[in-house]
Amino acid sequence: MLKVGYIGLGLMGKPIAKNILKAGFPLVVHNRSREKVKELVQEGAVEAFSPAEVASQVDIVFTNLPDSPDVEKIVLGEDGIIFGGKPGLIFVDNSTIKPAVARMIAISLVEKGILALDAPVSGGDIGAINGTLTIMVGGPSEALEKVRPIFEVMGKTITHIGDAGSGQIAKAANQIMVAAQMVAMGELLMFAQKSGADPVKVVEAIRGGAAQCWTLDVKPPRLFNGNRLPGFKASMQSKDLNIVMETAKEYGIPLPSCAIDQQLYQSMLQNNLGNLDNSAIISVFENLANEKLKTYSD
Repeated sequence: MLKVGYIGLGLMGKPIAKNILKAGFPLVVHNRSREKVKELVQEGAVEAFSPAEVASQVDIVFTNLPDSPDVEKIVLGEDGIIFGGKPGLIFVDNSTIKPAVARMIAISLVEKGILALDAPVSGGDIGAINGTLTIMVGGPSEALEKVRPIFEVMGKTITHIGDAGSGQIAKAANQIMVAAQMVAMGELLMFAQKSGADPVKVVEAIRGGAAQCWTLDVKPPRLFNGNRLPGFKASMQSKDLNIVMETAKEYGIPLPSCAIDQQLYQSMLQNNLGNLDNSAIISVFENLANEKLKTYSD
């Protein structure tokens, strides 16, 4: 039985770690907030007090952290994974970070005999809880095959994209589409309501046609109930779009509509709405249209 480490027990990381534990894998956990560690320890996990300590005890160590500098620090910084991991360790990053940083980390680790997979996930907190995430993997195929039994606990779709960094490229592409859908949904809901139609009926109608997508399947019921609590925070969506635009700049790729979406999410942060769900982008259109989306009780 593979021994697993998990570092970063946030909105996504904690339910992923719980599923790994429930599947019977011995689990060592570390997190800046100790309360989340204690919760998992009560369920059978082992507590560690540094990334190096986690790495020294396991066969595979996962991270799930907010941004590129966080992952770089946890892996390569003081008391980092690189200092605790023995040759043969596999490092797996579930975070969404810059592809260039993922590649740099992989190069640094392989010099120590540690293989690295960048394996960002999509599916939000619901997917993390239910073990139905989509996992996009970059890195050596032999490492993927060793980790696959754990990936199968975490998600329902596991795709090997290619070499180091390519998993992050796939996730960035995913976030282009997610942002576009969220923005379009916000616009269409405001358009329907302010033009005099029932937005609930409009969504019911168009979900059966060419507009059908995950966003329209999942998000409108929450918005209509007045629920804008995060399944995936707007601040993280904004961060991911920054990664997209920075990577596009590196390669000279024009992304005009994504640039607008980036600005719209940035406006949420400027209005202190970053801790709301990424579907709460509708608040930007509510302000522009001077119209609040109607809510309905169950």
